[in-house]
Amino acid sequence: MYDVIGSRASRTFRVLWLLEELGIEYNHLAVAPRSSEALAANPSGKIPALRTEGTVLTDSTAIMTFLADKHQALTHAPGTHTRARQDALTHRILDEIDALLWTAARHTFVLPEEHRVPAVKDSLKWEFARNLEEFSAVLEGPFLQGDDMTIADILLTHCLSWAGKAGFPDVGRKLGDYLAVMTARQAFQRAAALP
Repeated sequence: MYDVIGSRASRTFRVLWLLEELGIEYNHLAVAPRSSEALAANPSGKIPALRTEGTVLTDSTAIMTFLADKHQALTHAPGTHTRARQDALTHRILDEIDALLWTAARHTFVLPEEHRVPAVKDSLKWEFARNLEEFSAVLEGPFLQGDDMTIADILLTHCLSWAGKAGFPDVGRKLGDYLAVMTARQAFQRAAALP
């Protein structure tokens, strides 16, 4: 049994959604970052964390990669060209979408007020819109890699949803359609309904 540590309204959602897609039972400890439970799992207090077989794994993408590889689902086999492409998409989403959203969040409510630079958000939104045009161009079918849904799709969908809540530019029709299909998935809906 897996223990997922972290509130749903965070990157923990990615792990919860993946477990729902996999149909695997888990325990969810819906705790805030730096809470005593989060600190017990991860000395930095960051969430999510995954407790499994006496080991604690951290970082949402690392956890998703572990789970997908372990259960041989929502991923391509290691050592293949399709896996290398999946990993490239994953890293690109982290670099070009997730990092912009996280920087905006830091300058909105994470950093102490005296260290926030609200004006930086305008350039982040501009870069986000530019990067989305490139992601729209690489979308090959229903999923980023054509007919095969992978953890990169979970990552991108979570980031696009986050962007909408954070007041970032509209994602456009093609990615908007993709987002609507992804968020209508039953596993997404089950994860979204968690406390």
